[in-house]
Amino acid sequence: MRLSFAGITIVDSVNDPAMATTFQIPKILRQYCQGQWELRLEGATVRDLLVRLNQEHPGLYRCLCDETGAVRRHINLFVNDDFLFNRQGLDTRIEAGDVVSVFQAVSGG
Repeated sequence: MRLSFAGITIVDSVNDPAMATTFQIPKILRQYCQGQWELRLEGATVRDLLVRLNQEHPGLYRCLCDETGAVRRHINLFVNDDFLFNRQGLDTRIEAGDVVSVFQAVSGG
């Protein structure tokens, strides 16, 4: 929600979809978020987004993070096109319009 009065704009980022970050979910994990392939989450850092994810979709959160809050070893998170851990890890700053993508590691032979 944006309110303007006397030339001052107040933004309520919690209720403003333009301020949200898109969190893309792989097909195999969509069962934990009512089949949605994208979630809109609020937060200043990736850690904040994961806290919000835990509040809104705890089953999905448990698939992505362990009991200490660390991202599970077989999960890769990208902010836009950058691997999360090539940046500042969970403390990576998020800007409005950023996209966080979840990828599961694939192995085999």
